[in-house]
Amino acid sequence: MDGVEQARAYAEADFSATDQAMVERIAVCFGSQLGERIVDLGCGPGNITFRLASRYPSSQVVGVDGSGAMLAIAIARLDQKRQHQPQQGSLPCGSVSFEQALLPSSRLQGGYDAVVSNSLLHHLHDPQALWSTVHQLAAPGAAIYIKDLRRPANQTALERLVTTHAAGAPAVLQHDYRQSLQAAFTAPEVEEQLRQAGLEQLLVRELEDRYLEIMGRQSA
Repeated sequence: MDGVEQARAYAEADFSATDQAMVERIAVCFGSQLGERIVDLGCGPGNITFRLASRYPSSQVVGVDGSGAMLAIAIARLDQKRQHQPQQGSLPCGSVSFEQALLPSSRLQGGYDAVVSNSLLHHLHDPQALWSTVHQLAAPGAAIYIKDLRRPANQTALERLVTTHAAGAPAVLQHDYRQSLQAAFTAPEVEEQLRQAGLEQLLVRELEDRYLEIMGRQSA
């Protein structure tokens, strides 16, 4: 989402329930500690990034995104949180930072204890851009958790999902949601991507009515 209008619409939408559910799911899968360094790939306006920082206050969390419009919102949110931090006392803002990069990028440094991504995979022209970046950034034994949309079986199922989950959203988000569902992958397709990337140890699961989760640990 490079456009300012799209970025603003996405940032203003309420994804709090699904965002928090993802962070809690990570805690269930990997425990109360993720290590010193966490990277959030395709962080957008920082929805998951900030929640990870709150859930794991002893970790350094870096959000990475290719959209300058999205990162401008994320950085503005970070500045606002820092200004109000003495009153709030809940978010360790010094532990959050953002970096702009299109994947794959040789500029990104590795050694992360956890690699997380939410709804990035279907945006990439080449899915191996994500999986090669996971290889690049994840330290041996690092936790890996990727969540993305799952392509519906047919157009009828797709429209049902749009009606169920985006009926009240602005037109620009409904359009983007429809396109995202069409661009998303199935579980067998992701499993083949992982095989090609040498990440066969990661598990692929269908989640709820529209998601995939890909999880596991980087090989030693």
